[in-house]
Amino acid sequence: VYDVMELRQYIEAKTGHDTRVTILGHIQRGGPPTAVDRILASCMGKAAIDMIAAGERNVMVAGKGEQVKSIPLQEVINGTRTPELNMFEIARILSI
Repeated sequence: VYDVMELRQYIEAKTGHDTRVTILGHIQRGGPPTAVDRILASCMGKAAIDMIAAGERNVMVAGKGEQVKSIPLQEVINGTRTPELNMFEIARILSI
């Protein structure tokens, strides 16, 4: 197992090419928005405006797949959601 910075230096020394390190944990926690992020934000923003214009109150905008819908806040507050446990395993693996 290599220290990532040592590995970068080793690759540069062997290839003569500039090499950069990407820490997946940093990307997972943020990073610049992608085109998909911007499209999703625009769709959800439009849905929120449409809901207000339609007189909907005390709701939140939610998206699943390509579907955007309103969910009553009371349902959100009182409901429970079971996490997808396989996502924890994926996060654990990628956070190394």
